[in-house]
Order: sequence, then structure tokens, then C-alpha cells
Amino acid sequence: MNKQSRSQLALGLILILAGAWFFAKETIPVVAEFADQFFQWPYTLVWIGALILVIGLLTGNPGMAVPAMIVAGIGGIFYYIEEFGSYSDWSFLWALIPGFVGVGSILAGILGDNPRQNISRGFGLALFSAAAFLVFGAFFGDLALLGEYGPAIVLIGLGVWLLGRSIWKSFTNRGGQDA
Repeated sequence: MNKQSRSQLALGLILILAGAWFFAKETIPVVAEFADQFFQWPYTLVWIGALILVIGLLTGNPGMAVPAMIVAGIGGIFYYIEEFGSYSDWSFLWALIPGFVGVGSILAGILGDNPRQNISRGFGLALFSAAAFLVFGAFFGDLALLGEYGPAIVLIGLGVWLLGRSIWKSFTNRGGQDA
């Protein structure tokens, strides 16, 4: 079966399942209660992300894990804001989006889409996103994870990591040229 046939098969199955879901939601009270609890804003974005991932898996396209994780991650951000925060303190949460791309890239690599490159890039993006989240959260948000010295600790740690990475790369490159 070629890729286009798999895509049409997957889309057909998803449409049938979605139609059955909507029918069951309208006719079976227990399903309606479940839907009212778990299919409201912002859960919907997480479910859409999961659906994108399933479509990617069914069609043999593991690269769909990246947009799936972005959509699901944004749903997670909105869930956090709805449950625990307010829209006034969300500005630094958007630094997590490169991390969602990184998680999607790692997942795509695990699923077989250029594993070495995707996993390596994914970890780099996730690390960058975590650092950006800590920096922006320490400076602009109420992220008191590291106390009053948080911004200084984050910046020094980031500087040490960049220096160490640079020294390591120059050391390994030099070692490969001498041999």
C-alpha cells in the first residue's frame, strides 16, 4: 500500500470514528458527561495534538510528531493558565514552544525519522527552551524557583554551559584533525 492510500485509509477511519463519537455523545448520556468533562477548552488542543500524532503514525509519517507536540503543548500552556495562573503572567511561558518542537523532534527520531539527527536537535531545542524559560521567568515573571538571585544564577549557569560547550567542541575537533 502506497503512502497516499495509507493517508486516505487513515483519514477515512478517523472520520468514521469522529462521526461515531459525535453520534454517541448525542445519544448516550455517559459519553456526553465524559465529553463535557474532558473535551472542553483547553483540553481540545491537547486532543487535536494527539489526533495529529495518530494521523502521522497511521500514515507512516513520524515527522507529524513535531506539529502534534506544538499543538498539544500550547494546549498545555492554556490549561496551566486556566487552572493555576492568569493571562497576565503568561508571557514567559511561550519560551516553552521551542521545547515542544524539541520533544516532537525527539519523538519523531524515536519513531524512526532520521533518529540520530532528530534526537540530537530535539535535545538541543529542549535545553534552549528550558534555559529561555528560566531566564524570561526569572526576569519578567514571578518565577522564584531560584530565589532572589535567580536571574544571576541562570545567566552564570548559561554562560558556563556555553563556555564548556565551546571548549569541548574545539577540543574534539582538534583531536580529530591531529589523527
